Amino acid sequence: MSEWPLLILALALLGSFAGFLAGLLGVGGALVMIPFLTFLLHHLDISTDMSVKMAIATGMSTIVVTSLASTRAHHQAGAVRWDLFKGLVPGLMFGSVISGVWLFSIIKGAMLALLFGGFTAFSATQMLIDKKPKPSRQMPSAWGQSIVGSVIGLVSGLVGAGGAFMSVPFMTWCNVPLRQAVGTSAALGFPIALVNALGYGISGWSVTDTPPHSMGYVWLPGFFTICVCTVFTAPMGARFAQRLPVAKLKRGFASLLYVLASTMFYRGLTAS
Repeated sequence: MSEWPLLILALALLGSFAGFLAGLLGVGGALVMIPFLTFLLHHLDISTDMSVKMAIATGMSTIVVTSLASTRAHHQAGAVRWDLFKGLVPGLMFGSVISGVWLFSIIKGAMLALLFGGFTAFSATQMLIDKKPKPSRQMPSAWGQSIVGSVIGLVSGLVGAGGAFMSVPFMTWCNVPLRQAVGTSAALGFPIALVNALGYGISGWSVTDTPPHSMGYVWLPGFFTICVCTVFTAPMGARFAQRLPVAKLKRGFASLLYVLASTMFYRGLTAS
């Protein structure tokens, strides 16, 4: 019991930092949270396999709240493309159902850790490359957006991210301005997180080796503490995104992502 004050403090600091990054860059909230949540859960004597799964589920669930807070700030700045949101959402929800309700429960935590590490490294590389698209390239048709959305929703549900690590590079590749891509990706995080959070709760409902105060794979103390903090810091990050040199910040953040990817690779390879 004496560990709880320090544990809550660690979760509060983690939520504040992750929320700010999510609002600032449209990517990174869950990517930052999950390695640290894995560490905290493992410290509570939860197996590596289960701690990875619960960290992913808990981190994804917090995006339900974080995305609403940051989307409001981006919308007020005119940075959300609601037409693109409507085109991508059907596919996002379809892919999220498959991952959250089915695939997540049958894939081992070690494999999820390796998958998370791979896509985190991919996200960091995309940030560093910053390759300019052909001027003529545009967003695909409604069917094309549905297919892309399905892939983003599926992968996001498996690695516990809000999808921005794929949707921001994709939209900028299709010549959507960076600030609009970030704002729209923040809005897309809500349906991805909501569907997957429900899926994690359903698929993990009968699991017996979760810690106390859990709902399926979602660790409720982590969820509530992080959500309270991200409500305040995500809008701050979104406001800063409208006036700070985000390109330079993304390079620094990419370096952090490489470190986090390495830690998850290590946990996946050494899981027992």
